Amino acid sequence: MKLYLTVPALSVAGLLAAIAPTQAADFSFTTNYSGNPPAGDIFLDSITLGNGRTIGDFALVNRANILFNDLYTGGQTGGASSDLGDVATIGLAKQAIDNADVVTSLGNRYLSSILDSEEFGKFSIDLGFDAPVSDLLFWERGGNSRLDLQAIDSAGNPIGQLVTLSSDTWQSANFTLDTTEIDSAQAVRSIGVRLSDLGVSGSVSGIRVTSDADYNGADFKVVGTASVPEPGAIAGLVIVGGWLWRSRRRRSA
Repeated sequence: MKLYLTVPALSVAGLLAAIAPTQAADFSFTTNYSGNPPAGDIFLDSITLGNGRTIGDFALVNRANILFNDLYTGGQTGGASSDLGDVATIGLAKQAIDNADVVTSLGNRYLSSILDSEEFGKFSIDLGFDAPVSDLLFWERGGNSRLDLQAIDSAGNPIGQLVTLSSDTWQSANFTLDTTEIDSAQAVRSIGVRLSDLGVSGSVSGIRVTSDADYNGADFKVVGTASVPEPGAIAGLVIVGGWLWRSRRRRSA
């Protein structure tokens, strides 16, 4: 006699959702780095999540499209510019930047190579990554600014919802940074942002970052990662896998 196991009104996807833990949209992490802070090269080795899981593979910025950027006319004018540690060797120090300069500053794993924004400057830049991303990792020097963030599709159209990040609420990244744009070292803060916080599911290949005149000039670095299941979610997959295996065994009995 064949025995068919059914679970009314509960699909495998629903069972997975029921088992997987609810996660906050943004998250904290520990930055693991090597190098010579505050003024030298600071290389991003990996990050460690709150559950102890370490991630060392990152998607890096490989293209940029400056939608607008306040013109640099000398002194503390302009919007976003390229900046790096006072004695760093990787990156760029340049005020009037183009798309290639943005990639030079952000498209590497050096946390000492950043985009610097003037306090009253405005900019909006589309950033593309070399692999699809589901999570975004931000670092900001100073911990006193804001930045608008939105996902974009492959054609550069905004999708989901715009979110304003306030770096004064982020956690300490446990290092300081002294770059060509400032006179002394400043503390760096970090935050992780999930696409769900942007109203997007799955993964994207690009984001839009925007700063307004009253945002106090975000000085930032961003990389992406693919979402990694939490241990509870992995355990859920094992349970469901066992349930499916037993179901098939029963059907063949």
